[in-house]
Amino acid sequence: MFLTNTNIVTDALLGVAVGDALGVPAEFVSRELRDERPVVDMRAYGTHNQPAGTWSDDTSLTLCLADMLCGSFSLEALAGNFINWQQHGLFTARGHVFDIGIATSQAIHRLRTGTPPTLAGGADEYSNGNGSLMRILPLVFYTRQMTIEERFRYTRNVSSLTHRHIRSVIACFIYLEYARLLLDGVEKHAALHQLQDSLPAFLITCEGVTEEELNRFHRILALRVGRYDPSPPLAQLPRGEIYSDGYVLHTLEASLWCLLNTATYAEAVLTAVNMGSDTDTTAAVTGGLAGILYGANSIPPEWLAVLARRSYIEELAGRMYTAVSKL
Repeated sequence: MFLTNTNIVTDALLGVAVGDALGVPAEFVSRELRDERPVVDMRAYGTHNQPAGTWSDDTSLTLCLADMLCGSFSLEALAGNFINWQQHGLFTARGHVFDIGIATSQAIHRLRTGTPPTLAGGADEYSNGNGSLMRILPLVFYTRQMTIEERFRYTRNVSSLTHRHIRSVIACFIYLEYARLLLDGVEKHAALHQLQDSLPAFLITCEGVTEEELNRFHRILALRVGRYDPSPPLAQLPRGEIYSDGYVLHTLEASLWCLLNTATYAEAVLTAVNMGSDTDTTAAVTGGLAGILYGANSIPPEWLAVLARRSYIEELAGRMYTAVSKL
């Protein structure tokens, strides 16, 4: 059994869900307005007119993956979960879908009409929203003991159900590799330095990864681009140079920046929400890492008290922990 902390899957899933729920009422609100009226607590209604503690598609699709990982690994089963979520409201906070990305919706339509899972996601450059990054975290528990080549292959396949452009795959892979180091107890800044030392040489050998694509991640991987020196360390970039829209690279950068520049779960996810724009996803992606780093016990109890379907999330996390611990 490689997972010594029996609560770690719960930490991750609750971390995603609480961050998501904090961001739902503020989604699409500008950073300027958030600066004037920052979010400091769990709110109700707002953008989607939902009760406090309601999470969105970010958590729903994360739970779809967690549920699949409770049994035999199957992309077809994962596709079925996605379809049941969209069509029947399974894996939702309150029985219905109120938020879904265009690329994800299109991909699920392809899955419904028989497209193989690894070919369902958009593959063009404009299909690089954050819809696979926001749901990928449970995979780290399944692939943790695999070789790096296997970890990349599984990441590519799971991302490809909705987003199969190599940029989305790389973003998901960096996120999972960072989460894996946090699971191993590596300090958060040291974990990023380890990725900067190891990942570029591996990624450039992977099918579809070009130097141009890899260089898009230069702020995270501290790459030298052309004759220019590497960017300043990501954590040292000013907030004004961190973007929080729906672009997968921006979401990854923002989530890492929020984690690196804060010291608690609450501070990390509130920083993410107050970035504005795609608040639920930025906070969900940040929250998953912060959940692993600080534990669910660090989440303010008043936030957990109103979280939709908390007991279901905890029960699913328990089942998933049991399943992956047997690998």
